[in-house]
Amino acid sequence: METRYRHGAHHRRRPFTACRYPAGMSDGGARTLRLGGAVWIGLAAMIGAGVFAAFAPAAAAAGSAPALLGALLVAGTVAFCNASSTAQLAARYPAAGGAYVYGRERLGEWWGFGAGWSFVVGKTASCAAMALTFAAYAVPDAGAAPQKAVAALAVVALVGVNLLGITRTAAVARVLVVLVLGVLAVVVAAGAVAAGGRGGVGDGPGASALGGPYGVLQAAGLLFFAFAGYARIATLGGEVREPARTIPRAIGIAFAVAFGVYLAVALAALAALGPERLAGSADPLSAVVTAAGWGWAAPVVGVGAALSSLGALLALVAGVGRTASAMGQEGDLPRMLGPVHPRHSVPVRAELAVGAVVLVLVLATDLRGAIAFSSFGVLLYYFVANAAALTQPAPERRYPRALAVVGAVGCVVLVAALPPVAVLVGLAVLGLGFGGRALLRRA
Repeated sequence: METRYRHGAHHRRRPFTACRYPAGMSDGGARTLRLGGAVWIGLAAMIGAGVFAAFAPAAAAAGSAPALLGALLVAGTVAFCNASSTAQLAARYPAAGGAYVYGRERLGEWWGFGAGWSFVVGKTASCAAMALTFAAYAVPDAGAAPQKAVAALAVVALVGVNLLGITRTAAVARVLVVLVLGVLAVVVAAGAVAAGGRGGVGDGPGASALGGPYGVLQAAGLLFFAFAGYARIATLGGEVREPARTIPRAIGIAFAVAFGVYLAVALAALAALGPERLAGSADPLSAVVTAAGWGWAAPVVGVGAALSSLGALLALVAGVGRTASAMGQEGDLPRMLGPVHPRHSVPVRAELAVGAVVLVLVLATDLRGAIAFSSFGVLLYYFVANAAALTQPAPERRYPRALAVVGAVGCVVLVAALPPVAVLVGLAVLGLGFGGRALLRRA
């Protein structure tokens, strides 16, 4: 254990205990990761299953092709502002924990808890979204109930794998990114071929579309789900060489590549399907290659999406479990979640708890609901990051303060524009977390 002190001048100084933690969660491990490895890990977290799932519900909200492209631009702008704040903070606090650490260091314990709790809530919903995405592509014609059963089995299997201590490395991340980029290249090529037989990206409204400014903002909030992976780079502070220099560069490179890929995929999907068919498709990228007459490629896309979903689910369960365990060790969550298995170096109780909650979400919600709930938690997480970045003095600033302002405001606006059910449930869960922490502190 080591003690660090928060640097915010506007609250009382109290030691913050940083727990040494296995599997990349501590800030005491060997610094072996270079820029290339950090970029690959960020790309693996960003260009993953989200790109296979997020465009359909976003198209349903946007209402038209131009609105969907505008929503992608809005989501990308907010994500860029968040990434700049995260990179700036990571350069100052090159330790594991992300906004959980930044909030505590710059704003106070409750802000840090809010970021950590939002992360756990949002990423737990992401686990459910990845499991449902896997089922949608693995058994596309099975129907809703069988797909939920397959998704539940995937959760049980991967929680079991994580309990054995198996995690992804930068080398595995590189392989996964290359495979997924290959699949997406096929999708983009198919979209170009299919575009000749359609009226282009401006065709018709989306199915059950909201449309208008509210629809664009809701679509942007849903698309933000696919951008959130750059936070994974910020958690590598204890493993990256020259973290103050490497982490900001890695975040910027990974974000630029991911945005370019998303834009190409969005154009291809709209060209091949139009907003209405895109909105109504459970496996939209498989539908793109089918629309081009490339039936042979549909199984390839399905396998790519399924593998990407499983890889993301494996990493998410590990990350959320470790974050919950670290918060338990700090007393921000029940301390029973804190212990780590002495042999496998895995927080068994925390991961079992995360797996149980994910199973409930898989059985109780659909893909759009899981994505919306995930975006709710992750956007609040980045709101805390932007607020923390605003408190940094000039010598620590790498980006204009205006970017943090735009990022913070953008996070709040996109949260408010999410589907009302997701917002109400999210607020209830957020209140439950703060109330639970207050009770723990009194006890």
